[in-house]
Amino acid sequence: MIGADAIIKCLEAEGVEYVFGYPGVAICPFYNSILESDIKTILIRTEQNAAHAASGMARMTGRPGVCAVTSGPGATNVITGIATAYADSIPMIVITGQVDSALLGSDVFQEADITGAVESFVKYSYLVKNANDIPRVFKEAFYLANTGRKGPVLIDVPIDIQNATVNKFSYPEEISMRTYKPTLKGNMAQLKKVLRELDKADRPIICVGGGVLLSGAKNELRAFSEKYKVPVVSTMMGIGAMPTKHPMYFGMVGNNGKPYANRAMNESDLLIMVGARVADRAISQPDLITQNKILVHIDVDPVEIGKNACPTIPLVGDAKHIFTELLTMEMECEHDAWLDTLNEYRSTMEKKRTPNPDFVDPAGFITMLSERMQEKAVYVADVGQNQIWSCGYHIVKDGRFFTSGGMGTMGYSIPAALGAKIADPNRQVVAVCGDGSFQMSMMELATMKQFDVPVKIIVLKNNYLGMVRQYQHFTYKDNYSVVDLSGSPKLENIAAAYDMKYLRLENMKKAEEVIDEFLKNDERVLLECLIDPMDLV
Repeated sequence: MIGADAIIKCLEAEGVEYVFGYPGVAICPFYNSILESDIKTILIRTEQNAAHAASGMARMTGRPGVCAVTSGPGATNVITGIATAYADSIPMIVITGQVDSALLGSDVFQEADITGAVESFVKYSYLVKNANDIPRVFKEAFYLANTGRKGPVLIDVPIDIQNATVNKFSYPEEISMRTYKPTLKGNMAQLKKVLRELDKADRPIICVGGGVLLSGAKNELRAFSEKYKVPVVSTMMGIGAMPTKHPMYFGMVGNNGKPYANRAMNESDLLIMVGARVADRAISQPDLITQNKILVHIDVDPVEIGKNACPTIPLVGDAKHIFTELLTMEMECEHDAWLDTLNEYRSTMEKKRTPNPDFVDPAGFITMLSERMQEKAVYVADVGQNQIWSCGYHIVKDGRFFTSGGMGTMGYSIPAALGAKIADPNRQVVAVCGDGSFQMSMMELATMKQFDVPVKIIVLKNNYLGMVRQYQHFTYKDNYSVVDLSGSPKLENIAAAYDMKYLRLENMKKAEEVIDEFLKNDERVLLECLIDPMDLV
């Protein structure tokens, strides 16, 4: 057995079914060995999207997604995808080929210090120097990626190590890393403090982030909220932790969130932050959330607690474990008056839009689309105005909502939707992007065609980089710079080039009819929606 064979055996032992990637000479031994395996390979058209596709698969399965690329530009191209996963705590294994280990540091063809380059964007990285270390390295990598605060792990394997003989292959059954011991169960004394404060509170609220979804704690969160009558708001990454129309859910907070959600947080006397970083997009002034209230911050990553706001009660642990423990502790409390107040806020503070009837209203369109999507459908939003409209108006039922929250990476939606659909072919998967972000990853339409992956794609087209244009509208008084997307391709021709069904919607008059046609069959469809270029989120 050679090193490349050993890598495949490791992936098989971890239950990996798919590897997304792009080959080159330095990773060829790996791709040659994988031919003898049942693991399926997906040829992505650019390396960044290999990581995004692996991210979409990881978010669907709860297990690390895997991608493999070559050295040099292959490795550097994948960095944006790694950084995107790191910012949103998505578990991922990134395998990079590397030049011959004897040549490292001599600036040979396609050499790049990828372990050094990704230092800021990975949980850990390995440069394999001995083929016999491969089983240990991969066991550790999968363990690191999917425990504690999840994230990407990179494994750089020189081509000579891939070709070197492995003396004896033995994949470890267990792993014990002396310096890595994530805390999962919350401290009992702190848990009791939380319940005591909840018992005293008149206006409690839970703000959930992506950590709740990553820990698989949706059901426990809902049970806790319903049992103790505690309303819930979410960050962008926490969308989907509660169904949008759940009576205890009051929307997304932050600069682009619901006004009544922000008001609920501000007026609460007990704020329980769970699996959220208290970052600027959700909490623009962290000091305000500690004023006149008790702040409980629950996170599996102790580094996040107190980083942006000082909590009254810090609680390190996994959200699923903590909510499970809290549910076993009996206490009676009711907050009906507080809920009545929040329901009044919701009915009176919703933003009023005056859409241009000559174009598609993105808010109304997304709501209409959501209502017609399947119960467990996956909605993948890109970045830009389309993301903010999606966050505000998509209705999550029992499905999933994916987007790039921490890094805000344009071009994320199409490859992530591809990975999600491959992970669960029976789910309806819809990617929503702007005409700017679409052109950053439209090459993956070829991947969808080649591997027959029926993702449905919507392009909200306004011929601008809409979010930047909006910023320039307010900040620079309509002095627009480098935001005009003139020269964009005809989407009808793009769809035809990739044998996709094409639909076009110019205004809301036939929206229901077109949406029904768009969702009718499990097939690849490209729907172009014309949006008023001057519309604002």
